[in-house]
Amino acid sequence: MTTPPLSSLDPIDLFASALHIHPDGQVHAAERRMASGDRGAWQIATFHVETDADVHADHWEMHPEAEETVCCLAGGVRVYFRPTGPEGAEEMVRLPAGAAVIVPRGRWHRLELDAPSDLMSIARRHGTRLERRREGC
Repeated sequence: MTTPPLSSLDPIDLFASALHIHPDGQVHAAERRMASGDRGAWQIATFHVETDADVHADHWEMHPEAEETVCCLAGGVRVYFRPTGPEGAEEMVRLPAGAAVIVPRGRWHRLELDAPSDLMSIARRHGTRLERRREGC
């Protein structure tokens, strides 16, 4: 667990903590929470990832309360979207460095890396669900 800065003027290591932005306009550094979070707060989290295991490529993820923005700051990543119907196929969006994609609210998605990468996620984490990916789906 990381210690938040002592004052709002202290630098925040974005690879060690997350920023939580509350509806009342308050922003503070806090521990990253990937599958839950402060109700109503947005979380900005930055990660250095080396392998597909670092981005839980074997799991689908879904955020029921809001859209998520996945940003590739360095490296490259592919964002896969689970089919919405029984006859559908996975959709894929490739993100090179400097690109982002908006994941629709409630849409199951997963990531795979093209290279070691620095990623940023902007999401409301409360209620986030993970589901292990089955072969072929």
